[in-house]
Amino acid sequence: MGITLENVGIAVDDLDGAIAFFTDLGLTVLGRDEVSGEWADVAVGLDGNHARIAMLGTPDGHGRLELFEYIHPAAIPTEPTLPNEIGMHRVAFAVDDIDEALATAARHGCHPLRGVANYRDIYKLTYVRGPSGIIVMLAQDLTKA
Repeated sequence: MGITLENVGIAVDDLDGAIAFFTDLGLTVLGRDEVSGEWADVAVGLDGNHARIAMLGTPDGHGRLELFEYIHPAAIPTEPTLPNEIGMHRVAFAVDDIDEALATAARHGCHPLRGVANYRDIYKLTYVRGPSGIIVMLAQDLTKA
């Protein structure tokens, strides 16, 4: 059986704000739509499903991120995920320059949970609390200097 990763989907409370954050990091908007109807109810398993969605892609063409903001039913706010909680954990991106990526994140009010770590002089990496509380890992490969 063949399998490939299609995308990672994340519910957000402000679609436009989340799009701005991720496009400033370098992703591009591949498409936007508003979805509802019986097919959406069946696919998602949620009656009355009505959402605004955006599909974003990484510059290399391999990664895709689907962001969605519920119109109906109302989104249910939750506490931001902690790094040690079970379940959907984070979305990770390789960046050419972690300092530049952090400056971009900071313009959106998003900052590292603790700081920037150096893993064996191979990676500089950090977890950033992104829009809607999403944990975003940024990693710079130091071997590609």
